[in-house]
Amino acid sequence: MKRFAYFATFLLLLGLAACKGPAPKGNDYIVAAYIWPSCHDDSLGRALVWPAGKGEWEIIERGKPLFPGHYQPRQPLWGQEPDDDPAVVERWIDTALAHGVNTFIYDWYWFHHYPFLEGALDDGFLKARNNRKMNFFIMYANHEVTRYWNPYINDDDKTLTMDPRIDWDQWKLIVQRVIGQYFHLPNYLKIDGKPVFGLYSPHFFVESFGSPEEAGRAMDYLREQVRAAGFPGIYLTQHSGMHAFPDPYYENKTRVQAEALGIDAFAFYNMTSRSEDYLEYGKRAIEHRAQWEAHYAQPFIPVVSVGWDNSPRYPDGPGVICHYNNTPRAFGTYLQKAKEYADAHADRQPRMVLINAWNEWVEGSYLLPDHLNGFGYLEAVRDVFGPARQ
Repeated sequence: MKRFAYFATFLLLLGLAACKGPAPKGNDYIVAAYIWPSCHDDSLGRALVWPAGKGEWEIIERGKPLFPGHYQPRQPLWGQEPDDDPAVVERWIDTALAHGVNTFIYDWYWFHHYPFLEGALDDGFLKARNNRKMNFFIMYANHEVTRYWNPYINDDDKTLTMDPRIDWDQWKLIVQRVIGQYFHLPNYLKIDGKPVFGLYSPHFFVESFGSPEEAGRAMDYLREQVRAAGFPGIYLTQHSGMHAFPDPYYENKTRVQAEALGIDAFAFYNMTSRSEDYLEYGKRAIEHRAQWEAHYAQPFIPVVSVGWDNSPRYPDGPGVICHYNNTPRAFGTYLQKAKEYADAHADRQPRMVLINAWNEWVEGSYLLPDHLNGFGYLEAVRDVFGPARQ
């Protein structure tokens, strides 16, 4: 009788497994969302820009509606979470993977001879118990900072709060740090075995070393150190460089810098040519993508922005605020176009799509759920790509 019961149980379990069908494999794309790591207490941040001790939340919560229907301040569904809390990031990782995002791009800073806002990555992501499920890489965000990170304590648009220019000694420290702390990790994103390293501004990098040739030698030093660490090299992506076509000056400048630095692919931080109408914003991005591809030899990795509204940083009146047709459905449409672009160019570049952003609350471009759209933007990613492969 016991033998029959065991056999019946086995048949029942077999039948349940058959009803479930094969487990979903997940998508085969690199779907990467930027993380702006500003929402935690940082000693340098507290001293220079966010004295309240909770990072940029003190600016985000002061957003004001500037016209009827303007969604300010933004209201996170999960509240004002610190991005250096591993418990918070564990939820982010599970949520991202369930909705098709399999890679986080961490903005990484070096200001005043020291890493800045690194806690979100080191204390949040890397201490999250499930972090190995999620790929990541860093984008060296070497841009200038003036008053706009906190307009309430500084009204000077010219004096630099943060200067991205470095020298050789600082560069050697940066190289040592990124290789030693990140590149060797098994979930650090690698393409053809090469750690992906993002560079925001080739312009300021060249200025740091005085010429494209010397900046090229600096980037070659990074490659040498990476090879010494056992990797075949780096996969270098450039995340800025948007300009109008035709513009011979900037086209030539971009070409010279890309060749000197050995840029492997262009990959912008957000969509170009902002518009109040999201449909126009996305349309311009597609046109710009085609122009960029026609003018430069390097592959172009498409990016889709959730939106654009940086008014909390400019309470006296910002520039463009994208508010017409700024919906998850429209976002999903442009995400589908980016996926088709990645498919059409798979012979020369990875199937990769970037999203701005995971948590750019202060710029109105985030996938995280809020009180207006809930999980709508995350669901749009899942509808286009399916759940992520872990």
